[in-house]
Amino acid sequence: MEAEKIPQEVEGKPAKNRPKTFKKKTSILLLLFTLLISIGTGYALGHFYFWNDIDMKRVNEQLDFYKEAVRKDPANLQNRVVLGYTYFLKGKNEDAIKEFDYVIEQDKNYYDAHYNMGLVYLDEERYNEALIEFEKTVKIAPKDFKGYVQLGITYRGLKEFDRAKDALDEANKLNPSNADIIYQIGMVAEAQGDYKSAIGIYKDALQYDPLFEDAVNALDRLKDKDTKTEGE
Repeated sequence: MEAEKIPQEVEGKPAKNRPKTFKKKTSILLLLFTLLISIGTGYALGHFYFWNDIDMKRVNEQLDFYKEAVRKDPANLQNRVVLGYTYFLKGKNEDAIKEFDYVIEQDKNYYDAHYNMGLVYLDEERYNEALIEFEKTVKIAPKDFKGYVQLGITYRGLKEFDRAKDALDEANKLNPSNADIIYQIGMVAEAQGDYKSAIGIYKDALQYDPLFEDAVNALDRLKDKDTKTEGE
């Protein structure tokens, strides 16, 4: 994935506001975990429950860490974005939205806040609101493929399949051979009832990532529909 802005402590800069009660081992775990889940990595290119298997104890530790960081330095917008995303992982979407709203009030072009706000709205199937956020992300960062992927997922939710395909094609141009993007294109074909094309696309995704579980599951789901075509 393309580089994202990451919190200062992850970048290796002094973390002056880190609570003294955190042991060194715990701090390292938090920093590594934050590197994985923070800011627009959200990774979740459509995997909104990707984090269900994660040790929620570490999510809780991260939540405490960033709540304290925001309390000590309320003007640090990046910490607020990470805090909001951590609330999202906890299923506290309302709290997440409040943090992202605050960031956007301070900086209307703050990419990470719009991106993660869109993820929350997608999680709640609030597609029209998600569309507004992801349209802003591609306007702010037109060379970042992730915004186009989420835009494609949103259009699929709205059943605007041509627009979904266009957005995903743009993502594919910016980041070719990405198995997740290819998989999302397959999801559009499947949503249209074009199972034969969807199966072929899922197989293409597995060419780039043979262990891509979602594509494997999709093929299993469609194994009895390989002779059907759109409109049948």
